Amino acid sequence: MPTSYLPPIEQTTPELTTAQTRIEISGRRTRTTSKRKPARIQEAVDFWAFAGAASNVVMQLGWPEVAYGVMESKVESGALMSHPWKRARTTAQYLAIAILGDDAEKAAFRDAVNAAHRHVKSDEQSPVKYNAFNPELQMWVAACLFVGIEDTHQLLHGVMSPADADEFYQSAKTLGTTLQVPEDMWPATRAEFDRFWNIACERVVIDERTSDFLNDLVDLRMINPLIRLPFHNLLRFLTIGTLPPLFRDQLGLEWTGKDQRRFERLFRLVSGVNKGMPKSIRFGSSRMLVRDLRYRMKHDRAIV
Repeated sequence: MPTSYLPPIEQTTPELTTAQTRIEISGRRTRTTSKRKPARIQEAVDFWAFAGAASNVVMQLGWPEVAYGVMESKVESGALMSHPWKRARTTAQYLAIAILGDDAEKAAFRDAVNAAHRHVKSDEQSPVKYNAFNPELQMWVAACLFVGIEDTHQLLHGVMSPADADEFYQSAKTLGTTLQVPEDMWPATRAEFDRFWNIACERVVIDERTSDFLNDLVDLRMINPLIRLPFHNLLRFLTIGTLPPLFRDQLGLEWTGKDQRRFERLFRLVSGVNKGMPKSIRFGSSRMLVRDLRYRMKHDRAIV
């Protein structure tokens, strides 16, 4: 396994543009800064932060090492296609703890995930070499999580100013440091992150096996049909809409100008409803996940 997957970021000129690697967010709505909604990631973990959960998994699996680590995982209890609800809970809880948890809660979750990750490594049959403890692979996953949360936050609250965007970004580094990403690996500024992201996206390669796996994910084929069918069209629409063009193209997913306009109208509607909801409801799911971890820690229950 190479010691580094990426060239020196500061010495490399990105070949991809942000228009290719990020979703389009209308600039007609500019975020209004207020004390009630400071530009911090802690204010972005409401219910709709998880609207692009499936698309974020697609993005993470854009790096072949992450894709095969998931597809070949020997940790059966956490297999995405076999136990989708457990995997969804674990991922959502990681986000909640990394953003809202205290140091002890982050340490407990880190230890639990590390125990599972010890079994996630390639063998002689694997087409690519990987190890879940590689900090660069974890940095890629954390970067995908950040992009997904920032995009959803801006869809709901409007485009952030450069100053707000950097403040929001600085509050998000625990997405990586809660696991194996050293603090100095997290790009120092929001502008440096953009450069890192565009260069890292150049490694996105979705082969035929991964494409089949991810298209099943987009179509929610791991969910019981009785639950899937009533929500299939909406969830597929949200998943494709929250995927950057690069990933849509590699999966052969169509997204038209008409689709984009429908997507923007949907989020304008959701944004208006969201603003009228009390924080106890908007943030209820994330706070419940934090309480669940505290219960598991107190009663010595399995965390992941």
